[in-house]
Amino acid sequence: MKKLINDPHDVVAESLTGLVRLNPQLRLLEGSHTVVDASAAGRGAVAVLSGGGAGHEPAHAGFVGPGMLAGAVSGEVFTSPSVDDVLVGIRAVDSGAGVLLVVKNYTGDRLNFGLAAELARADGIDVRMVVVSDDVALAGTAEHAGDRGIAGTVLVHKVAGAAAAAGRDLTEVARAAENAANALRTMGVALGPCTVPAAGTPSFHLDEDEVEWGLGIHGEQGVERSPAVTAAATVDRLLSSCLAAGELPSGQPVALLVNNLGGSSAMEITLVADAALSWLRAHGVSVVRAWSGAFLTAMEMEGVSLSVLAVDDDLVTLLDAPVQTSAWPALSGRVNDDPYLPAPAAESLALEGAGLAGASRSALERVLTALQEAEPELTAMDQQVGDGDLGHSLDRGARAVLAEADRLPARADLLLRRLSAIVRKSIGGTSGPLYAVLLLKASEELADVGNPTVTDWARALVAGQRGIQELGGAEPGDRTMLDALAPAAEALGIAVDAPLSEALRRAAGAARSGAEATAAMAPRRGRSSYAGERVKGHLDPGAWAVYRWMDALAQAMTSEATETSETNDGVTSSARASGSTRNPAASD
Repeated sequence: MKKLINDPHDVVAESLTGLVRLNPQLRLLEGSHTVVDASAAGRGAVAVLSGGGAGHEPAHAGFVGPGMLAGAVSGEVFTSPSVDDVLVGIRAVDSGAGVLLVVKNYTGDRLNFGLAAELARADGIDVRMVVVSDDVALAGTAEHAGDRGIAGTVLVHKVAGAAAAAGRDLTEVARAAENAANALRTMGVALGPCTVPAAGTPSFHLDEDEVEWGLGIHGEQGVERSPAVTAAATVDRLLSSCLAAGELPSGQPVALLVNNLGGSSAMEITLVADAALSWLRAHGVSVVRAWSGAFLTAMEMEGVSLSVLAVDDDLVTLLDAPVQTSAWPALSGRVNDDPYLPAPAAESLALEGAGLAGASRSALERVLTALQEAEPELTAMDQQVGDGDLGHSLDRGARAVLAEADRLPARADLLLRRLSAIVRKSIGGTSGPLYAVLLLKASEELADVGNPTVTDWARALVAGQRGIQELGGAEPGDRTMLDALAPAAEALGIAVDAPLSEALRRAAGAARSGAEATAAMAPRRGRSSYAGERVKGHLDPGAWAVYRWMDALAQAMTSEATETSETNDGVTSSARASGSTRNPAASD
């Protein structure tokens, strides 16, 4: 177990103390794990109190503040708070208008909050309790303790807190919370387990290609295990289950909550949110409010849950009410139904001359295919010395060029200029601008050269090399792509009297030798410079990529030269057999 903690037994107290120290309006009750909104004292409004085990951060204490919870009672990780802690919390938040307890449907929570409510009533405090059971994963399964309360509970917190802040009495606040709880459906999927600090080991095991459907929020296993599927397929299963679990009248608007279970990236969660909004629209469901983020988690568990809340005008008003907490999103939740803005017109390049075809197109396609096939190798190499994006970046660029293959010009300088523009647009990071300037400078060197010779190509490659040096600031010997490109350009320049296929073979050989030499180089530029001496013994992936595409180009031109030679030999033999003295290549 690797976690940023001190003593596993102190994680809850220290975490809550940190939260309170960052929020001046909050206080942590001495001797307990209860956080209260100190600014609520004396308001005379209904107090909404919730809680449960720790490990669900930012829930529950992250939602304490004006417009939401008056307090949150925390137990140890994944353990219900004690009766006495809940009772202390009730007494601390009550200002005379009564207290509403919002409780998730777990046996421990119901028992501890329920008994505390009875004791508080005996003290003369008016206490009501709303139990949330939004989990649909267990619907239709064997007998169990009831549908669990999971991430959708946060929406009930929001509704109840807004109703209390609006001055409604306890009965009305409880009714609003019940309306939300009854209209709420949630289901989740986990991509991996979590580890409770006191336990020190994962709660369960999933193979690399497995996911767990319908899990709870305490690290417990779900109702089914299956192979991993795409985000779109995940959304389809989760939302289909949510809508099947309750009647949603035609035209009924909903609010959507996309909840990160703790360990998934923000990129994945917003991607899922996009898929969920698209799915609901395609199924005729109007989403009037939507939020995504980490609301109610299970420690560092990778995964997501989707909550669908059928709303009426009153629920929308309560969801829109102002709130001041550390965890509720600052955005309104309104859905942007017009997410795209037309981009400025792209650069227009005249496609002079005939379209790219024949041997030139075949050679280009062979190079692009080689880059795609090298993606796993380049990615693995880059992960050892850099950020791991090189293989994916070059694969993405190759795909972009292939998509434009039918619209590429045949003339060398125009072709290279067009390739530069495609690469510049499709590849980000470091590789994109470096390859773009390589191609652009080579294009400028070949301007108006109708049929480039080996000498012309050598000059173009040198010009591209210089462009990279000027833009990136690196030199040969710095352990970058230049350590393959520079010797290749030199070898091509020396081989100016050789056929192009032979010259390219020599250049590719020089590129390989240069790339292999980088294993002994000290990194001074590029991705490897951040890793220092640890990269020694590993080839520079950028230099190796240069060898890969140059070798593919050499092989393509060699194959073309061989095929041309064989064709000419066959034609010559036929001509001799027929007595013809015509030179078959004279008109080629």
